[in-house]
Amino acid sequence: MAAMRPASLNPLFATLKGLPGIGPKLETLYAHLLDRDPPKIVDLLFHVPSGVVDRRSRPTLRDVVPGTIVTVAVTIDQHRPSPPNRPRAPYRIYAHDDTGDITLTYFNARRDYLEKLLPEGALRYVSGTAELYDGMLQMVHPDRVVDEAGFAGLPLVEPVYPLTEGVTLNNIRRAMDAALTKIPPLPEWQDAAWVSRERLPPFAEALRHLHRPADPADVAPDSRAWTRLAYDELLAGQLALALVRKHLRRPAGRGTSGEGHLRAKILRSLPYSLTHSQQAALDDISTDLAKPQRMLRLLQGDVGSGKTVVALLAAATVAEAGRQAAFMAPTEILARQHLNTIVPLAKAAGLRADILTGRERGRERDTVLARLALGEIDLLLGTHALFQEDVAFHDLALAVVDEQHRFGVHQRLALAEKGQAVDMLILTATPIPRTLVLTYFGDMDISELREKPAGRQPIDTRTIPLSRLEEVEEAAGRAIGEGQRVYWVCPLIEDSETSDLAAAEERFKVLRGRFGDVVDMVHGRMKGAEKDRAMERFARGETRLLVATTVIEVGVNVPEATVMVIEHAERFGLAQLHQLRGRVGRGSERSTCLLLYKTPLGETAKARLSILRETEDGFRIAEEDLRLRGEGDLLGTRQSGVPGFRIARLDVHSKYLGAARDDAALILAQDAALTTPRGQTLRALLYLFEKDDAIRLISAG
Repeated sequence: MAAMRPASLNPLFATLKGLPGIGPKLETLYAHLLDRDPPKIVDLLFHVPSGVVDRRSRPTLRDVVPGTIVTVAVTIDQHRPSPPNRPRAPYRIYAHDDTGDITLTYFNARRDYLEKLLPEGALRYVSGTAELYDGMLQMVHPDRVVDEAGFAGLPLVEPVYPLTEGVTLNNIRRAMDAALTKIPPLPEWQDAAWVSRERLPPFAEALRHLHRPADPADVAPDSRAWTRLAYDELLAGQLALALVRKHLRRPAGRGTSGEGHLRAKILRSLPYSLTHSQQAALDDISTDLAKPQRMLRLLQGDVGSGKTVVALLAAATVAEAGRQAAFMAPTEILARQHLNTIVPLAKAAGLRADILTGRERGRERDTVLARLALGEIDLLLGTHALFQEDVAFHDLALAVVDEQHRFGVHQRLALAEKGQAVDMLILTATPIPRTLVLTYFGDMDISELREKPAGRQPIDTRTIPLSRLEEVEEAAGRAIGEGQRVYWVCPLIEDSETSDLAAAEERFKVLRGRFGDVVDMVHGRMKGAEKDRAMERFARGETRLLVATTVIEVGVNVPEATVMVIEHAERFGLAQLHQLRGRVGRGSERSTCLLLYKTPLGETAKARLSILRETEDGFRIAEEDLRLRGEGDLLGTRQSGVPGFRIARLDVHSKYLGAARDDAALILAQDAALTTPRGQTLRALLYLFEKDDAIRLISAG
């Protein structure tokens, strides 16, 4: 891959170890901070400032606002080193100006170094975060300490960066200064008329403005420098999606259609009729499957809107033509649950369904693989195991991927390569705001399931302070006594010293002690088979109260469960709370969701909980979640390896998404293989923003 990268970019793809002062230890810390291993110079340059220190106005000590970064001119009065018998005690230095006093505090400090840096009686300019401690103004480990001559050489406006433990602001500033010298001369990849109209600086100049600002406004997300870099990132993303779409859509001459008799058998065995939007989605999919181009369709529907049934009916369409379908879920629990839902319906239609996960081993696995290769399995469900090298389909026509945002473009390409011209149907139960659909799924057609199946009752959602935990336990006991089933979700598996969150194991002990063997537990550290057995016991009614972590968030289906208790609801995101709530209200009985929160509630947490009480509309909730949290958390991208944006901020830059998408479409219409002079420069852009998989697609023809 690196061999294909334009040689002009090599200086930016060198590791940070080449910068002065960065050894193996600091490199490891930067890998954590930048979420890249090994971290490269381009990764550091894309680490954007979170604010600035403005030294143009220097407040007196009387005017300092606690909690802000300030630069003050003070006279050093006295050193008070740590006592010899207490080396961990702070080293304090007292200083003043004409209006007040301040304490400069250091830990694990060397006395000779500090006496030289801050000599008693001298004037020093000190920069850092000022805080109140016991009513006294103090600054812990100032970022800058200089004399008059040193201050004259300091930048008046200096960026502040997000940090990680062990990496200081001075570390980053030194490294950034060195990194800026490594930017090679780069040709312009943006349309010249666009750059001129928007008055945007060139790429390298934009980076220099951002990391060496002349004015605090230079590091605002809506500044010209930041906007230029954000648009570069948006264009790289849209260009990559357009290339994936073009590659997957290449005319394949393998339309799949049938008379629909298998679909009709499944529909007859359903205990309900399809909703209007389910039928519309199925019509879209059938039309796509019959075309000689690959289908690439996103089916997004709220919790419980019936996506699995639509996917099964799509699988029946290809099975009728004598071809095969694969259904990939993100976890083993979900894959097995889909199997349980699908098998009775598949049997009624004569469809042969089986499963392949990491748990199938030895002879059992060999048997599944042999039947698959012979065409004796019509529909194979599974996890990532489906695209391992030894999995060979007889004739794979349709790949269904559940909860797509947990799989990157790599995986969906790997699954598509298991057959010839494989059609793809992506399912998600996380309704996605329109902005993000364009950003992450711009290569797909979209169907939405807006209604819930008939007979579903609204869920009564209530917020309750944790101080009333005893009452909630009593209510859970009453529900169990009436034969209902209860989920009780906790955010952590075990107690930790740094957290006051209720632990699942602790809650399980308390509830088991109170209600006995009807209480069970499931969490992410259990083995797959143990998790499945716990879920099966709960589904069959052998247990009635299931203490769980968020492992039950997506797709778990027990229609008899009518109560959902979520402890420390204020610690969860909106979309996640909505997913968890969707585990109840799946049958015909009235259901309740109790959101337990710790007081006092912050403004964002308060807003989240009130939105959940107001609405069950996942599409509205998704829009609110984007507004409150930003795109990375919403799609789970920070946990799942799908990169969120490094520079673009959707709340500021989403207005440029449409332009980036149109630009990408126009570029590929005129230069599909990116071979023109501008096409070559755009290849460099794709590399810079880690979209080089798309270049592999061009070279694959």
